[in-house]
Amino acid sequence: MKRFFIISGGKIEDTFAKAVLNGVAEKTVIAADSGMEFLRRNEIIPQIIIGDFDSVSSGTLEWFQKKDDIIWHKLNPVKDDTDTESAIRLAISMGAELITVLGGTGSRLDHVLGNIELLGIGLEAGVKIELLDANNRIRMTDCGMILKKEEQFGKYVSLIPYTAKVEHLCLTGFKYPLDDYCLKGFCSLGVSNEITEKQAEITFEKGILIVIESRDDAAMTYEI
Repeated sequence: MKRFFIISGGKIEDTFAKAVLNGVAEKTVIAADSGMEFLRRNEIIPQIIIGDFDSVSSGTLEWFQKKDDIIWHKLNPVKDDTDTESAIRLAISMGAELITVLGGTGSRLDHVLGNIELLGIGLEAGVKIELLDANNRIRMTDCGMILKKEEQFGKYVSLIPYTAKVEHLCLTGFKYPLDDYCLKGFCSLGVSNEITEKQAEITFEKGILIVIESRDDAAMTYEI
């Protein structure tokens, strides 16, 4: 599987992010603009840097410009797409099969919501994309999902309808199961479920779900 990591400019817990990156031997790392700050702090050299470079410090930019064997993609600052979106589309064009975005969450809720929107690019392209931080793994699905308890990211699993309705939703292996349910927006029914069996299954016939695995206390484990 061709693994790509995109390092964006949101909040990154360095110890967690380094453990995630070190846990995957074969990977391509793309720095999206101010995501370079995390990489410089930890002396990690990405294969690719992309952005308009309006949010990275001049010192960090100069530090990477002195490094060899980095592919640069300079973007026009007057553009419609965010640097993270450009990085995702670049990774897909390079044959990515799984993209993990680190630094895609944080205090800027507009950026968080915008990055959740970008998960839909993966649905269109048939590429798995996840937003990952020390407390959350966020994915989007239009065809359901199986979650193995031994591999789950956190204690809680929340399902948020991205479309107005998610029809004929069934949940098995969860503390709060559902059978042929129509999950609609403007309610919190899908929040904070838990896996109780060896594996839990999410199935539905129509719609799109945002699946968030969360934990209150950050741990240094991560599997995909």
